[in-house]
Amino acid sequence: MAKSLSDFIVQKLLAEKEKRLTARQIAEWIFENEQEWCARKKERSAAISTDSELIQQLVAEIGSQRPALQKRYSKIKTTAERPKKYYWSDKSEEEEVADALDQAIDAGSSKSVSEADMYPILSKYLRDELGVYSKRIDERKSSNSLKSGSNQWLYPDLVGMEDLFSSWDDDVQRLVKETSHQHASLWSFEVKIKVNRSNLRQVYFQAVSNSTWANFGYLVAGEISGNDTMSELRMLHGLHGIGVIQLDVENPSESQILIPARERSDIDWATCSRISKENRDFRDYLQLVRQFYQTGDPRKERWDKGTGE
Repeated sequence: MAKSLSDFIVQKLLAEKEKRLTARQIAEWIFENEQEWCARKKERSAAISTDSELIQQLVAEIGSQRPALQKRYSKIKTTAERPKKYYWSDKSEEEEVADALDQAIDAGSSKSVSEADMYPILSKYLRDELGVYSKRIDERKSSNSLKSGSNQWLYPDLVGMEDLFSSWDDDVQRLVKETSHQHASLWSFEVKIKVNRSNLRQVYFQAVSNSTWANFGYLVAGEISGNDTMSELRMLHGLHGIGVIQLDVENPSESQILIPARERSDIDWATCSRISKENRDFRDYLQLVRQFYQTGDPRKERWDKGTGE
């Protein structure tokens, strides 16, 4: 029986279990290894005259066949970012999250990435792409003065500040400084190695809990997988407003805001006060914000201190 495109997709994913491959990578592999099949496909189509057009057609067909493939083969999984990546995994979603955490603490693995490794990468992305100055909040620097468990989900992993008028005319900047106009937006970030349906609600509501004080709150993930994960995240965003960033740890500039956070117009200063009393990193963060309001200078060299850069 002649093989079909879906047969080739399954063959490739099975041969490299757990490896994330884009539709283009799969298409290029088919073109290189199934030349007779590709030649016949090219001959049968009046719309395909070049090899590059054939590969592009394969990419489109792989994308269109994805829902049927995943319905037929439950072990074919995809990531949420663009371009979407395909992989074959025998693990459950719970096992995938557990393995990601295990690999992160495996010092012998050259490919392991821990949440701590992600902080400076996120910091670079925020500064270079979004103009947000960031600072790491280390929960180990907390006083824990309140009763046990009272600080659970209180601290974000990173906080940030966006200078709202850095590109404005100098005269306008001086005028704004003399008024009560908001000078900056405050941001909060909860960082996770992997998000799928098994841990989605836990990590999302952790981000909700520790960002109640900020103008913008984000859940940041190194990988987001699962067919319905993004749909669930969009539904939760509609209710709670937390945004989602997919962080490309190998190339930070390729990171994406998958869901923009919904802005809160006012800072919750009561919560800021509580966090500040409990954690000196957050207290330093508020001092940097205060200095910015006083001087108009974000003191760039101080913001990334503690993120690993």
